[in-house]
Formats: sequence, structure tokens, C-alpha cells
Amino acid sequence: MSPLAHKRPALNPDSSLRRIGVIGLGHMGGDFAANLIADGYQVTVYDRNEKHIAPFVAKGAIGAAGIGDLAGCDAVLTSVPDDDALADVTAGDGGLVNVLAPGAIHVSMSTVSPGLSRRLAEAHRVAGQSYVAAPVLGNPDLARARKLFLLVAGAPPAVARVKPVLERLGQRVFLLGDDAGTANLMKVAANALTALTLQSMGEVLALLHKGGLAPQIAFDVLTGSLFDGKVHKTYGSKIVEGHYSPPGMTTPLAVKDLRLALAEAEHLAVPMPAASLVHDRLVAVIARGWAELDWSALGLLAAAEAGLPANVQGV
Repeated sequence: MSPLAHKRPALNPDSSLRRIGVIGLGHMGGDFAANLIADGYQVTVYDRNEKHIAPFVAKGAIGAAGIGDLAGCDAVLTSVPDDDALADVTAGDGGLVNVLAPGAIHVSMSTVSPGLSRRLAEAHRVAGQSYVAAPVLGNPDLARARKLFLLVAGAPPAVARVKPVLERLGQRVFLLGDDAGTANLMKVAANALTALTLQSMGEVLALLHKGGLAPQIAFDVLTGSLFDGKVHKTYGSKIVEGHYSPPGMTTPLAVKDLRLALAEAEHLAVPMPAASLVHDRLVAVIARGWAELDWSALGLLAAAEAGLPANVQGV
């Protein structure tokens, strides 16, 4: 095992963090909340859509009417869609910076820009709080099963305090240093690599299908030989079976992640021509009217452009 990685231990009942808030109860945040409730933490949940709150209250959580109701939490996990949403719940009027007590920890599990993470970390520091970036690699199924990979960065004392909580949410925690933005850079870079893999899998599977090989046979050969990685197997299966819905991540969110990666690449003067192409391919998926499909619909786009019949299950 890499020295940067840590396996998930059993719940430590002596953890100094017992009152945990969760903001954002979508696919991922909802699973975080459910797992923390199951572990016996005192969980307070908040979502702008009040309908999302009730199911967690039924499981034992405390429902919050607003962010102010999380003032007593030792730590708050946020899982929101983008930079604007995270900035709003953190630094906006009545946001976490103005609500949390000194010593509390904000754990951002969202895919956002490294620059925003660094600005929010400084805002929390000035307020006497801590900010830890902990974006994840994995889909909602892995979140539910506690099989995510967590990319964690922030001030070492805060990371040490919150690590027992994070280790309950995934199978491995990678510690990436004290610069919170580093975790977000790692996340958007990994998503760019995933998108590149989806694009290549889609192209190759379309070629083999149109050349007369049954898609499942082609998939078995590829993933049973040199291309046996998690991304190849998980998303290649979606492409072969046409299981683009329900999505693990919708195409517009994937476009946002590629945009973040390319912005960092421009800032650092790192050419990423292939990632730029895949960004445009994802935009093309949206242009086809497939915005609500999983980002593996890059394979559907490749098949459609090859003149193959659309294969979309689960819609």
C-alpha cells in the first residue's frame, strides 16, 4: 500500500468530533449523511430543497432550517455542485465562516477550483476555524458502500482531527499536504483522465462493433487483458450495456470538471490538447439533448457518429 494511503478502520467512539453537519443531500452528500448516522454520530443535515431533509430525519438526523442551525457542529461536510454553491454556503451571508464556532472544521467534499479552496481556507483561518479539502474519487454506488477514495489536504491538526470521520466514508484516504487546493487539483486532474478514458473506450468499442464484433465480446477481451482498470471496467460496461441513466455524474457536471482542469492547465502553462478535445465532446453530448445522461454517454456519441443504433437503457 502507498504510504499516502490509509485503510478504513472501525469506528472510533472516542473521536473528538461527534456532532457532524452535512450540507447538500444529493447523490453523494446523502450517502455521507446516511453512513454517519449509521455510525452513531449526531448528524445535522441541511439542503436547500427541504424535501431532501425529511428522509434523513426519519433515520435519526436533526433537520436544519438554515445554515445557522449547524452552529453547534464540531465539523460540517459540504457536498455541493460547484464553486458558486460552495462560496455561497461558506462565505455568503449567514455562511459557515460566520456561523461555526472557533475550532470547528469545514470539510469540503465538492469538486471545485483549487483557487476557491485556498480562499475559503484563509477565510476560515481568520475566523479561528479550519478548512479541509476532501474531494472524492468514485460514484454514488461506491459512496453508499463506503468504497470511495478520498483526496485530503489542509492544516495538519485539522486533518488529524477529521481523519477518523473521513476513514468511515471510504476505503482509502490519501493525504496530500497542507495546501487545500492540492486536493482539488488532484480531483479535477483525475476526472480529466477518466473522461479521456471514456472517450477512448467509446471510440474503440464503436470501431469493434461496426467491424462485426459483439460489444460484450469486445469488452471482455479488452478488460480481461491489458485494459482491466476500474474505469475501463465500470464505464466500459455502461457503454456496452447502454446504462447511461440514472447517471453517476451528469454530463454538465463533467463539463464543469474539465473546465476547471483546463483553467488550471492554462494558469500553469501546461498544454492539455486531448483534455480540451474531450471537453468539447462532452459539450457535444449536451448538444444532442443528452444532458441528463451519465458522462459515459461519450460512448453513445461515438456510436451515433459511427452510424450505429442508439443503445440507451434505463431512461
